[in-house]
Amino acid sequence: MEKPLAGKKVAILIANGFDEIVMTDAQRALLAAGATVKTISPENGLANGWHGTGWGHYFPVDKSIAEALSADFDMLVVPDGTRGILKLAGTAHSKRIVRGFLDADKPVALKGAAVELLALSDRAQGRTVAVEGELVAKLAEAGAKASGEAQTIDNQLLTATEAADTAGFIAGTIELFANAPELRDAA
Repeated sequence: MEKPLAGKKVAILIANGFDEIVMTDAQRALLAAGATVKTISPENGLANGWHGTGWGHYFPVDKSIAEALSADFDMLVVPDGTRGILKLAGTAHSKRIVRGFLDADKPVALKGAAVELLALSDRAQGRTVAVEGELVAKLAEAGAKASGEAQTIDNQLLTATEAADTAGFIAGTIELFANAPELRDAA
């Protein structure tokens, strides 16, 4: 079985209220592709997922967001979940981490409400992103262009709307990460 992400370290950025299905499906697929996956969060010890219409399971947090550095990872995934993104949006550390990955041109995958982190971290300017609803105006104000698609790749950035198929988002994430120039060159 091919492991295109063998030896690569992926950070999944979560906070209470993250979309449990997107996170767990992404985590499983990344592990199956050979990546080492770590969750980073402002939560202490455990983060509570959102599953459908209510609170889901608790998941262990591997590293505090205050201690996490983009330099420690090869890739970043931020799953959907409005409640979790609102909490992440309120921390300077979330913005620092998103900036670090994007400034280093490392692969980043953002789904649904997580796309707002681009605007909040001042890294939306000139990007083409998949957004819908009220996020279209927020991202446009921050200098991004809405693609009109459910999923869009702009350089090393994959964005997907909340309505985008989760399996397609995860497949796109694996493909983006496996084909990232700096990851291929390091192999």
